[in-house]
Amino acid sequence: MKMMTAVNTIQIKKGKVDDIIARFAVPKSVHTFEGFVLMEVLKKENSPEYDEIKVCTTWEDRSYFDKWLESRAAQKAHGQKNEQKPEESPILGSELTTFEVTIQHKPAK
Repeated sequence: MKMMTAVNTIQIKKGKVDDIIARFAVPKSVHTFEGFVLMEVLKKENSPEYDEIKVCTTWEDRSYFDKWLESRAAQKAHGQKNEQKPEESPILGSELTTFEVTIQHKPAK
């Protein structure tokens, strides 16, 4: 098994980033899936044109991520962006990239 991380980079209208980050404050269904390791939401600093976050989920193996991605829970979570009209949505765009975790250091004991 090879650990992997999926990174969803989301561009957001200026001044709306905290509203989007708030959506991730409470754990949802992804946290209950087999193989899920952790989630981090990273907020880009000093972006002049738009705000940006990276939603990073780490999985024990690519197969677990693929199962989640194909699941109804993932479709429901990512379908929410379609509920608003494009001109009302604070989300300007997003891109999903995946990475194999090749090296990971943890604190020394």
